[in-house]
Amino acid sequence: MIPGPGETLTSTDYHTAGEPFRIVDAGPMEGRTVLDRRTWAQQHLDDVRQFLINEPRGHADMYGGFVVPPDDGDGDLGVVFFHKDGFSTACGHGTIALVAWAVDEGVIDVPDGADLLEVVVDVPSGRLHTVARIEDGQAVSVRFRNVPAYMGATGIEVNTSFGPIEADVSFGGASYASVAIDDLPLSVTAGHIGDLVTLGREVKAALAGHGSLVHPTDDRLSGCYGTILHETPGAEPLHQRNVTIFADGQVDRSPCGSGTSARLALLYHHGVIGVGDAFHNEGIAGGVFVGRIESVTYDGSVVTTVEGSAHRHATSTFMLDPSDALGLGFQLR
Repeated sequence: MIPGPGETLTSTDYHTAGEPFRIVDAGPMEGRTVLDRRTWAQQHLDDVRQFLINEPRGHADMYGGFVVPPDDGDGDLGVVFFHKDGFSTACGHGTIALVAWAVDEGVIDVPDGADLLEVVVDVPSGRLHTVARIEDGQAVSVRFRNVPAYMGATGIEVNTSFGPIEADVSFGGASYASVAIDDLPLSVTAGHIGDLVTLGREVKAALAGHGSLVHPTDDRLSGCYGTILHETPGAEPLHQRNVTIFADGQVDRSPCGSGTSARLALLYHHGVIGVGDAFHNEGIAGGVFVGRIESVTYDGSVVTTVEGSAHRHATSTFMLDPSDALGLGFQLR
């Protein structure tokens, strides 16, 4: 609930490769699964989302998650993800941060002398098996095995203000459009961020309603979540640099965890990478996720792992002055 007079709401803030993740316990939510609780949160906690994301407490590129119980006794944690424009179905960088928080804060017991710890996390798109690498009782990296990723469509022609481009669509817990920018007058650097946001928005808008974005079993997972704009600096091991423009022009500072899985599905489809090969995916802030394909399913989907590191940088205590005319806050873009 939004804090009333004299009340506060506390978050623990991590970043994963530069991308923020605000961790909050918002109390009980209705629903049998995390996906159900996401639906409930959309209906009942949108004001809390705005309170935590909007300026002056947040910013247009803030991200976070409500900690919830897992779907059943075989899980350790659940999380409902949120951002500037709503509640997402998947978030790799958030999963990495959540597991790091659970280890660092003692939410999950770490056996004495353990250097690896398995943690099962339920997210709206499904169950993720993660492994935290432990040093001195802290999580120095987290690897998660994602839900199966698959190619949706390739070679979709899109007219943009930068000229005609081709987009590929794939799913990695959410659906993304991938666009190679090696031949465009753009690079994945801060100096081009305005143009990258423009292009990402144009591609997402152009693909709205495309058949490849319909999830085969649950329409709540349908739709284009974002556009991955990527370039390739190196081949051995495969090294790409990307920026993911998601929601309504939100910029992912990290390499994007679910997007890394979506990229692996396309790279495998195009014969660029094989099972077990390392994929070094670099984000616009310079952080790197290492992705791999563990196996290929009977229908051609790929089971991927993504590994990265998260770091705590703040504990924040929020309040709302009842006389504050800004109320839940504002967004400038």
